[in-house]
Amino acid sequence: MNTGTTSITGLDWAMIALYFSILLCVAWWVVRRAKDSAADYFLAGRNLGWWVIGASIFASNIGSEHIVGLAGSGATSGVAMAHYELHAWCLLVLAWVFVPFYMRSMVFTMPEFLERRFSESSRYVLSIVSLITFVISKIAVGIFAGGVVFSTLLPEMHLDIGGVSIDSFWIGSVLVIVLTGLYTTIGGMRAVAYNDAVQVGVLILGSALLTGYGLIELGGWGELRRICGSDMFNLWKPLIPTGVEGTWAPVLQTDAAGKVIREAWYFNGNFPWLGMLFCAPIIGLWYWCTDQYIVQRALGAPDESTARRGSIFAAFLKLFPVYLFIIPGLICYALAKSGKVPGLAGLIGPDGQPVAAISNGAFPMMVKYLLPPGIRGIVVAGLLSALMGSLAGVFNACSTLFTVDLYQKWRPQASQHQLVRTGRIATVVMIFIALAWIPVIKGANGLYGYLQSVQSYLAPPIFVVFFLGVFWKRMNAQGALWAMIVGFAMGIFRMVVDTPVTLGMAGFEKGYTPDSFLWIVNNFYFQYFSVLITLVSAVVMVGVSLATAAPDYAKIGSLTFGTTTDADRKLTRASWSGREVVASGVVLAGILAGYLYFRG
Repeated sequence: MNTGTTSITGLDWAMIALYFSILLCVAWWVVRRAKDSAADYFLAGRNLGWWVIGASIFASNIGSEHIVGLAGSGATSGVAMAHYELHAWCLLVLAWVFVPFYMRSMVFTMPEFLERRFSESSRYVLSIVSLITFVISKIAVGIFAGGVVFSTLLPEMHLDIGGVSIDSFWIGSVLVIVLTGLYTTIGGMRAVAYNDAVQVGVLILGSALLTGYGLIELGGWGELRRICGSDMFNLWKPLIPTGVEGTWAPVLQTDAAGKVIREAWYFNGNFPWLGMLFCAPIIGLWYWCTDQYIVQRALGAPDESTARRGSIFAAFLKLFPVYLFIIPGLICYALAKSGKVPGLAGLIGPDGQPVAAISNGAFPMMVKYLLPPGIRGIVVAGLLSALMGSLAGVFNACSTLFTVDLYQKWRPQASQHQLVRTGRIATVVMIFIALAWIPVIKGANGLYGYLQSVQSYLAPPIFVVFFLGVFWKRMNAQGALWAMIVGFAMGIFRMVVDTPVTLGMAGFEKGYTPDSFLWIVNNFYFQYFSVLITLVSAVVMVGVSLATAAPDYAKIGSLTFGTTTDADRKLTRASWSGREVVASGVVLAGILAGYLYFRG
């Protein structure tokens, strides 16, 4: 099955050109329908269909960090990252719990919802922190992933400018930025959503073809399991060698009785089950239920029923990444280990273990060495389009946050035209800011791991404020504000401590002095630190709220379960039927099946 042709051929370029021509036509159609208003530019006129909402949520999530990062994770640690992907149930929480509150409030952004629930100060804090999070994680990771794809598929591409040689990594990064920024800036959310809908089908088809070709070349599923071994197919136990100590943890047990505790606490390149049990759901619920990047698509629905159906459809699509992105990573590792594809040999180091720095390119390497001309072009087009789609979603979310939550508050008399123009300017500015963070991402040990750690430090206070705010009406503005201030301070402090080590700056190549306070902070496993931030934020929010006056319940009507009216409940009940319940059951069954199968 190995074609022997590893470079992009003329037929591949023709398929790529055809695919992007289709996307260009869709973008042009969208631009012609656009209206010069904030609702149209930022929320597609609140007129998106459920299938567009679901496809756009999925496409925005399955972009750079997933296609490149998940395959790389699969090549190095097996199905460990599938825990995050099997959190499709979090989208069901969005559909059934949060959609009614968001749609009743008719907000543009998540910070705007916080202002209505708590205070204007909460809105400002969340807006600023969200913008910072997007820049240092989602945008920069997306740019880096585009560079990885180009450097793997077109390593010979380079430019000489003024005696300086620019390699394919930087060329790819710039191209992804320019093309994505172009249609996002012009078309806004409508262009992003409809291009996402087109890309999803090609992405799923292309990834399925890659998985199929890989299994055929390897010799089938049984051969994959034999080469990878039970540990790489196990979601139920920590994937660490018995007796090997990894990152510092609060529990040090060396006897046989302490084995379970040690495996629960220690990290040795993979994920201890205790961290996955508590931290992963926190990150998942924050991301799927409260992050502007995701929820903005649901806000573009015309009504509660459409938003719910779109969220459930996205949950169904979310079941695919384990098999379309993580499994190809395992296949890449198995092919490299077996020697059946010589071009993949560099993935395995002298010690017989996968090389982390090379594993980031597992997916594009599979495309390069396994697929025949033509099909390779389709998969590359889908891959690049997914990278662009993910970035486009972040750009649009950033411009919405800045324009609606900051600019419009500063300039309340701004016209609709001025709001749209400001949103476009904000998109361009965010692009240039993100370029400065590429070195941080490039030096990180694992693309997907970097993203998870950054999100784990900044997500907990947002999770606490939204969930306690909706479920407990007694929570007030002072409690929410101080929970975010304290939680974000802890998260940013951890990021400041980690960054010099991540970059390998002079004097930090080997980290901090062993057993010092900063060494302990830097080596405290990121999932445990995330849980610590969550607990502290929750204690602060509850304590401050109970120590101060209760909120005016009349002002937060319909924004919490405790202040929901009978009319609200009747409207919500009328917005769903048995079809939505059955569809949600199918998603839960798919998740259960994944956990039952991946037991080693």
